Amino acid sequence: MSDSLDVLFRPLSIGPMELKNRFVMAPMTRNKAPNGVPGQPNAEYYRRRGAGDVGLILSEGTVIDRPASRNEQHIPFFHGDAALTGWKGVIDAVHEAGGRMGPQLWHTGATRGQSGWEPDAEVESPSGLLAPGTPRGKAMSEEDIADTVAAFASAAANAKRLGFDMVELHGAHGYLIDEFFWPGTNERDDRYGGPTIKERSRFAGEVIAAVRKAVGPDYPLAIRLSQWKQQEYTARLAPTPDAMTDWLQPLVDAGANILHCSQRRFWEPEFPELDGENGLNFAGWAKKLTGAVTVSVGSVGLDGDFFSAFAGQSAQAAGLENLLERMARDEFDLIAVGRALLSDPDWVAKVRAGEKLESFEPSALAELL
Repeated sequence: MSDSLDVLFRPLSIGPMELKNRFVMAPMTRNKAPNGVPGQPNAEYYRRRGAGDVGLILSEGTVIDRPASRNEQHIPFFHGDAALTGWKGVIDAVHEAGGRMGPQLWHTGATRGQSGWEPDAEVESPSGLLAPGTPRGKAMSEEDIADTVAAFASAAANAKRLGFDMVELHGAHGYLIDEFFWPGTNERDDRYGGPTIKERSRFAGEVIAAVRKAVGPDYPLAIRLSQWKQQEYTARLAPTPDAMTDWLQPLVDAGANILHCSQRRFWEPEFPELDGENGLNFAGWAKKLTGAVTVSVGSVGLDGDFFSAFAGQSAQAAGLENLLERMARDEFDLIAVGRALLSDPDWVAKVRAGEKLESFEPSALAELL
């Protein structure tokens, strides 16, 4: 292993969780859990990444116990005896392979899936909006909100009970928690709405606080966040560092100690007008402003962003020079890898060994490799 790669293979401790390197498997929806129950193929899929030297595996989004909390038929549940028994098999397999793993807890809100499948219940969101000016489903009552907060906490408690090493909340990409952040989908006039990002962060803060209470003070708790939305790629919740502090600090104060900062391309600066074209990215600013552990993500090791995969386009392997530079200056703490690990469960081990890295082929989306 060359000296330059050493920065990627430093250990990191977050509370009781000890990671052997800085690589994270990014959550990627697979929609391959029949009836919401993960089975042996799912366990083997994650086990292979643990055996392939991934430091931390984050599961695909797995949904909480709320009506219409998923937007595709075979997204896994994180509730109910059958699904939780399946997840116990997953974490046991990952641990046997020497890996660490956390489930990503999810509620898809008013979003639609790609297949056209519809849930039996009416979808719910802050204001009954899929996007600005686009109604879909119902606006959540305060009782709905309280029940949803409790469902997140219950799922997190089950994650700890089953032996997962940490837990992540999905608060990005236009799904339910993010729909509260975004003024385009949160038009509420009660305490869960308001003109400022700090006011609209109340729901996320309540979810985090409830989860923190359920799992205890030391258990690692992440939340995934993004400026962009699948409904509007150019959306920006925080156009300035001050606004970003108003958004993120309440989440850290509520109990999140890991911020997973999603970008389409990790090397793009968040505020280039302040620190230039090679300036801090989203995760870099989040770490600077809050002091939390941060995870960066976005097109790592490939020459095209993930939207190209959904259009059936392949992506070629790309160098890691920019990543190495940013990790060497401790801009962020961890780097999440998506499609490269989808195609090749041994990608991290190959990086360490200096072996040739494979391109990404969209056919990998069709099966659990």
